[in-house]
Amino acid sequence: MSMLTLMMLMIFMITIILIVIVNIFSKKSLIDREKSSPFECGFDPKSFSRNPFSLQFFLIAMIFLIFDIEISLIIPMVILLKISSLINFSLLIMFFLLILILGLIHEWNQGALKWAN
Repeated sequence: MSMLTLMMLMIFMITIILIVIVNIFSKKSLIDREKSSPFECGFDPKSFSRNPFSLQFFLIAMIFLIFDIEISLIIPMVILLKISSLINFSLLIMFFLLILILGLIHEWNQGALKWAN
């Protein structure tokens, strides 16, 4: 066998031995089902998984994501202010805000922002 094959075999064996040792000495309990179950925003993990979902919660989550994406788009614009003129920067900000306002008006007209049915 070549030296490379022996090294690969040795690395593979060391990896397998380490995995076995970690699994033997780990403090993870197999009977602790509550800790190993997923936690989903206050929902009981042991209950029926097809419970009705609150659309208001979904709406708040979507609005949060939209504002989070807006912030991630606005931060590079501040860096652009240093290398651009004030007129170009203000036009870019006004265009960005115009797109956001038009999107808000469209959602409002479609009824996506209604809290109660």
